[in-house]
Amino acid sequence: MKNSVLLTTLALSIIAGSALMAGNGQQNGRQHFKFEEVDANSDGKLTQDEMIAHMQARFITADTNDDDLVSEDELRAHMESEMRKKIDRRVARMMNHHDGNDDGMLNMDEMKPRRMGKMIKHMDRDGDGAISKAEFEAMKGKHAKRHMFKDDG
Repeated sequence: MKNSVLLTTLALSIIAGSALMAGNGQQNGRQHFKFEEVDANSDGKLTQDEMIAHMQARFITADTNDDDLVSEDELRAHMESEMRKKIDRRVARMMNHHDGNDDGMLNMDEMKPRRMGKMIKHMDRDGDGAISKAEFEAMKGKHAKRHMFKDDG
C-alpha cells in the first residue's frame, strides 16, 4: 500500500512536470494552463482538490495501458502529444496572422516584419538606431513580465 501511494505521488509529480513542459502549468514564471480546465466547479477559484483531480486526469491520460503506472515511453508519448498540440496552435496562429493572400502558404513578402521599425525605435533607448545587448535584455525582461499570465492556449 505504501509503495502504491508513493508510486502514485511520484507519477503525479512527473505528470505535473510534463504538464509544465507541455505548456499546461507554470514555467519560467509564466502561466500556461487554462484556468477553466482546472476550475471544475466554475466558481472562479482553484482548490487543492481541483488541482489534484486535474493532475490525476492527466495521469490517467498518460497511463495508456491502464496499469496504474506511467512508464518512460508513456510519459514521452504523453509529452510529445501535448507539445504537438501546442505546436499546432502556434502554426495555426502564424498562418492566420501572416498568410495575407489565404493560399495556405507563406512567402517572404508575407513574412517580412510589419512592425520592425516601430520595434527598433521602441527598444532603442539611447536613440543610436541600433539595439544594444543591454537594451535587448531590458526589453526581454519587460516582455516576460507583461506575459507572465498569458494563456498560451
